[in-house]
Amino acid sequence: MAISTTRPRKGEIWRVRFDPSTGDEVKKVRPAVVINEDELGRLALSIVVPITDWKDRYAKYPWFVKLPPTAQNGLSKMSGADSFQVKSVSHTRFEEKIGVVTDSQLENIVAAVALCIGYQP
Repeated sequence: MAISTTRPRKGEIWRVRFDPSTGDEVKKVRPAVVINEDELGRLALSIVVPITDWKDRYAKYPWFVKLPPTAQNGLSKMSGADSFQVKSVSHTRFEEKIGVVTDSQLENIVAAVALCIGYQP
């Protein structure tokens, strides 16, 4: 398992080790989108939204953002960003960068996080 020393940047998709986890928290190594502003924070942490395999039933949940696989994002199958599972994680959990989301997808993911916490700009 290689651990990156590169600082993850907003909009990038990385493989992140989420274990140990408990209960319904996201588990194992999986892709996640970095959503924090690059210059904010003083600790070696990034705010991420985990990505999971897409299931058609997720389309009715406004906190899921569908992410089709592309060469740009590095995903191998239809996936979804689960904005309800947003979390701050240590940079030591980041294994490798696999791609980036589009600006539009990033906006949709951040809007879904805002929806989850009741923020209305």
